[in-house]
Amino acid sequence: MIALFILIIHSIETLAYAVRLSGARVKLLASALSLFNVMVMFSRLANMMQQPFTGSLTDTAPKENTLAFVEQQFRILIGAASVGTLVGILLLPTFVAIFSRAIIHLSEERGSIPALFKKSFSIDYVKRAIKHIHMPSFSYLKGISWRDIPLKLFIINVVITAIYTIGVLSALYAALLVPERSNTAVMSSGLINGVATMLLIIFIDPKISILADDVINQRGSYLSLKRASVMMMGSRLLGTFLAQLLFIPGAKYIAWFTQFM
Repeated sequence: MIALFILIIHSIETLAYAVRLSGARVKLLASALSLFNVMVMFSRLANMMQQPFTGSLTDTAPKENTLAFVEQQFRILIGAASVGTLVGILLLPTFVAIFSRAIIHLSEERGSIPALFKKSFSIDYVKRAIKHIHMPSFSYLKGISWRDIPLKLFIINVVITAIYTIGVLSALYAALLVPERSNTAVMSSGLINGVATMLLIIFIDPKISILADDVINQRGSYLSLKRASVMMMGSRLLGTFLAQLLFIPGAKYIAWFTQFM
């Protein structure tokens, strides 16, 4: 159940890179971001629900081989983050097609989310949405060259994603390493995720937003925006893989750092 929550969270957060694609496609970027906030709300709800359950894994761990047991459980959860990110990547073409139409309908409903939901869940609109479901193909990547990837931005996003993925898990594991400072270790997870979120806002989001604005204002190409979005999704997936390597070192660092608090 925890893995399912984490899968949903990372799928939605991965699709955040596709929101600007949809907004630029129909030239309604502000409406796109507003509509996506509804999806983010479900992501935040899933995140709030999984945290107490994740914490209970350490509380109910067996007395023997506790560290090995918890490490195994947490690595499965990190794996769920990778699967969720991959699901988000596979849903990219479907999401852009359906979400673009949802943005237009939201505009027609003058920003009424309840009216949009009422229309979207009608049999006619569900049938239309099903027709737009398709898996990504190599033709979708046509014109995208990995040589065009800004390496510095790519690496930054990999590292930030890895830190964000293990923030809570490393803090919980650190609490087992230093039981006398367990509360300090657990509470540090908020600081870690907060810093990771700030770095995303400072280094990543403005770059993608500028590309989307350029497309809408006809100063840039849609292909450039798609290239950047696919690149960021790929770097996010690599970040979840890197999280497996940083999980234990991160926990040890948190455990060490709590002595100064």
